[in-house]
Amino acid sequence: MALPRTTIAAALACALLAAGCGSGGASTAAGTTTSKKKTVGHSAALRTPRALRYRPLYSLGAALQDPGTAALDTAHFVLMGGLDAGDTSTDSVIVGTRAAAAVRATLPNAQHDADAATLGGHVYLFGGGQFNQYDHILAFDPAAGTVAQAGTLPAAQSDVAVTGNGETAYIVGGFDGTNSLNTILAWRPGGAPQVVGHLPVALRYAAVTLARGAVIIVGGSLPSGNASDAIYRFDPSSGQVSTLGRLPAPLTHAGAAQLDGTVFVVGGRGSGLDSQTSQILAVNPVTGAVRPAGRLPQPLSDAGVVALGQAIIVAGGRSAGGTQAAVGELVPTG
Repeated sequence: MALPRTTIAAALACALLAAGCGSGGASTAAGTTTSKKKTVGHSAALRTPRALRYRPLYSLGAALQDPGTAALDTAHFVLMGGLDAGDTSTDSVIVGTRAAAAVRATLPNAQHDADAATLGGHVYLFGGGQFNQYDHILAFDPAAGTVAQAGTLPAAQSDVAVTGNGETAYIVGGFDGTNSLNTILAWRPGGAPQVVGHLPVALRYAAVTLARGAVIIVGGSLPSGNASDAIYRFDPSSGQVSTLGRLPAPLTHAGAAQLDGTVFVVGGRGSGLDSQTSQILAVNPVTGAVRPAGRLPQPLSDAGVVALGQAIIVAGGRSAGGTQAAVGELVPTG
């Protein structure tokens, strides 16, 4: 019998507080929270803040980059797999709040280069790899603390970007071990993934999120290995992909999340491995206009980036100094 979501949230909160994982001053953001995966209707007015300010929260138990990341509910986020400080894949499933984070489950195999979405109270991890690419769709049950296979992708693929609306997950681009991919897949629990769109060019490591009824796809790595400056818009209702705008400079390995209908692109890097940026950009998902919206405390790529209410969590990532363990939040200024 499935536990009510309020029971799940309470159990997770108790477990995290008891674990006392991490160090540094924890901070709790005030205000009502909403999920990253909420889709804002086309008629909603943009109420986006002019800028975001970084506020440190605590440190993970170990450094981590490139995890599959999703908001579990209004107060909890999940980091699945990733790379540790030694660039070795991990099998950890970490559940965090604004106060602490703890390992709650393990994956069947250590892996990285996957991404995740929350559908119906479970967190689903798509693809990824370690020594080879994986074709699995894995489901994390937060009530039971277990991970099980829930489906299979059409082909093994890593380097994917994933977002969802609570019912459907969209898997964008990736790499099958030989070729970069230009597909957009849609998947619902209990079904099979379907190709619902094609990008103009194959992409790996794009930043994606849902905003104002569309999937916004920002940057990514081109088949040449160079970073892309394109911003694409995928309309799930029509299956159409259009070029929405251009970034000020090519960007890949960034994170994206939406607040109040506007997309915020966090960190990332250029074509070079050590070309991280600290920039935060705001993208209007209707017009494609891009503007600066703040800075991270240091240049950072490959972080876990996820919206929790009126803040964006930034967990781990890679800087010039190596893999990081810090967890912070981006909050509106003013």
